[in-house]
Amino acid sequence: MAELNFTKLNPESHLLLDQPLLRLPVELSRKNFKLTAVHVEHDKKHLLGALKATANDSFSGQKDPSETLGSLDNMINRMKNLKRKMEGFHEEEKTTHRQTRQRLEHLHNLYQIPSLADVKYDEWSRIRLNRLIADYLLRNGYNESARALAKEKGIEDLVDLDVFVQCHRVEESLRRGSMQECLAWCSEHRELTRKTSNTLEFELRLQQFIELRRKGHLMEAQQHARKFISSNVEHKNPEVQRAAGLLANSPETRVEPYRTMYSKSRWDFLANLFLKTHHELFSLPTRPLLHFALSAGLSALKTPSCHSKYASSSSNASSTTTTVCPICSTELNELARSLRHVQHNKSSVEHDPIVLPNGRVYGRDRLLEMSAKFGLGEGRVKDPTTSEVFDISQVRKVFIS
Repeated sequence: MAELNFTKLNPESHLLLDQPLLRLPVELSRKNFKLTAVHVEHDKKHLLGALKATANDSFSGQKDPSETLGSLDNMINRMKNLKRKMEGFHEEEKTTHRQTRQRLEHLHNLYQIPSLADVKYDEWSRIRLNRLIADYLLRNGYNESARALAKEKGIEDLVDLDVFVQCHRVEESLRRGSMQECLAWCSEHRELTRKTSNTLEFELRLQQFIELRRKGHLMEAQQHARKFISSNVEHKNPEVQRAAGLLANSPETRVEPYRTMYSKSRWDFLANLFLKTHHELFSLPTRPLLHFALSAGLSALKTPSCHSKYASSSSNASSTTTTVCPICSTELNELARSLRHVQHNKSSVEHDPIVLPNGRVYGRDRLLEMSAKFGLGEGRVKDPTTSEVFDISQVRKVFIS
């Protein structure tokens, strides 16, 4: 019965790591719907106004028929452009629905697996591992490798390729010192970020002001500040005041905060701010999901003795024993050092346990057998971990309560 409970699969606990899998398609659908509504409302307002003006001018005779026909042609062309935009949005929506369907099916398959020992669970876990690896590759800029992995494993609809490719492209342009792509991204998503405490566009406009001041274009810098920066004085008064102070400080200044504002490191700040804004907008975690999975797995296996100076590991010269503990291995020992260890409610001890003077506990029979192999005489025992030798009279029996 205990074995059955141990191997029983709990799908809800697995889904904690897979929440972004469904959140992103929802956010993309919401974005698509809002952008569609914005374009329809904007063109509707323009077309109704133009149609009304054209009708009035036609009835009043202020325009000849050729001008009226020209106005109607312009309205028709505008409606055709709107239709093309709507077709593009529709294709994006179809793609999002297909991905959502595939992801729901992938998660539904988990509920059909009764046990962790089931072969189907291994297959499902392998798919998730490939997803996590692809997510890690995308977040670190290895777009082609992630695309090749997703195609080979048939998980294109389970991986957010296009979202991260666009994100990486904008991020790299900022690190190169270009703001055009990021400003275009802000313009496209302005309706979605308007109700949030988003400072990305303001920081980009401030950077444009800094670059104008760096080049010595004082008049253009002042005009830019009046248009894009001064309007934020109510909410960002300190930043606006510092921007004004730049006019009196050259790029060679050593006075703070102007020296930092002129620094090239601001481009990295803008790139990181974009990533933060992008991930918040689409409900994406800031760290790769692979990190969360590794942290949970390493913590579940880690014990207080894993990083003891007497720990049995392949990297510890003080130890005379070997271990099958993965955390004590050379590959994972340092990786897990800063993680917390799990609190185990159950523990196992060897038969007939005894405690040595140094506080370490072993099974009596195994300890005597190993001491004999070390060539010790009768009545002497050796700690296989610390290599300390004790008299058998110093050993005490342990009673588990």
